[in-house]
Amino acid sequence: MTEDRTVTRFEGTQLIVETGGEREVYDAQFLVAALLVSIANSDGEISAIETGKMLQLVGEHFELRSSESLELLTGAMEKLAENPDLTGILQELASVLTSVDKEDIALMMYKVIAADGREDVEEMHTLAAAAELIGIPAESQQTARARFFADKSA
Repeated sequence: MTEDRTVTRFEGTQLIVETGGEREVYDAQFLVAALLVSIANSDGEISAIETGKMLQLVGEHFELRSSESLELLTGAMEKLAENPDLTGILQELASVLTSVDKEDIALMMYKVIAADGREDVEEMHTLAAAAELIGIPAESQQTARARFFADKSA
């Protein structure tokens, strides 16, 4: 019996995952937005402040207009309501992210968590699990956290 080999790669802003004869296409912007939504919602609710911060972060990171950022986050929220398990997709994403990408994503996650002025335990657990899942090393997490506090004090 042969095992199907999984091939993961980016084509533009799309994450392509091919296993055997099957091909799945995920938009990288969607994956990052879904990750941020998942972090924000891990305490059971997404505040208006967290929503505003996510809109700002995805807009700046992907150079999107406000309406595009809103559409992206709305789509991520809807998809997560239908299928809240991103584990497999995020594991594939880990294999194609650069160390800089991973650190930037960690920074965005910290900013979303801090947006409402609270650092909930559930959110920090979700951040830690997501960081492990997408392969963000502890050093990159610490650097991202330091960048977050440096930006905050500036």
